[in-house]
Amino acid sequence: MKVAIYGQYYQNSTEPIIRDIFVFFNTNNVEMVIESDFLKMLYEKQLVKKEYKTFTSYKELDSSFDMFISIGGDGTILRSATLVRNSGIPILGINAGRLGFLASVQKDNIAEFLQFAIDKKYKISSRSLLSLDITPDNEGIEDIDFAMNEISVSRKDTTSMITIETYLNGEFLNSYWADGLIIATPTGSTGYSMSCGGPILTPDVQSLVITPIAPHNLNARPLVIRDDTEIRLKVSGREEQYLVSLDSRITSIKNESVLTIKKTPFKINMVEITDETFLKTLRNKLLWGEDKRN
Repeated sequence: MKVAIYGQYYQNSTEPIIRDIFVFFNTNNVEMVIESDFLKMLYEKQLVKKEYKTFTSYKELDSSFDMFISIGGDGTILRSATLVRNSGIPILGINAGRLGFLASVQKDNIAEFLQFAIDKKYKISSRSLLSLDITPDNEGIEDIDFAMNEISVSRKDTTSMITIETYLNGEFLNSYWADGLIIATPTGSTGYSMSCGGPILTPDVQSLVITPIAPHNLNARPLVIRDDTEIRLKVSGREEQYLVSLDSRITSIKNESVLTIKKTPFKINMVEITDETFLKTLRNKLLWGEDKRN
């Protein structure tokens, strides 16, 4: 078995997790290829001493890899998706953060769940992504023009609201007067969109969510649409630029630019370990059923 490993370092919680992972894989003769910056940090912290093969970009990840191990929180998985891209390599998230819906393996169960991975006792949850095209040019997003959670627009250097003209498959929907607008995938429905009042979608739903951020037109509500819908946005405001974010990647865009958002032709494959389902994660993270009356 051959795995790629990428992670973020959190001093108080990550060290025992990293040690457990490396001990398990070395004991089971699993070939590990480590993201170069992450391995450099592991050497500096003296968490590992052996020499390992490394990778630096998505171009070095091919079909010879059986799995991509992401060590961190959901943000780390979103960055992992930019490395995996359209390779089809399944991502297994090991949670070293706090609240997370993507990194499903908890630190208390690492050895058990990694054994499931070696034995291939898992399911694949395919996650849709969104692509972004900007007219007249894609400056700032040329290399990574897709998002796993959401694409959002928001005001930049002003406290004034922006106006977001929104079209679905060429038909005018609404002019949102708001702090911004979120276009979320089912995966992203538990992120920024949820915190702005959007609905939660299960990962296998073929839908997207349009969620306004603090809308001034109070009759504007989150809207669920088919995921094969082409969304076109035109933003205007008092300032010359506004912000566009693709997950955690942010760039400034000139007013009156046209944004075209649609589903990508490829998906990200997430490893879903037995008994660590999306619904169980929802119950645990959102404390559903914790009311003593239940």
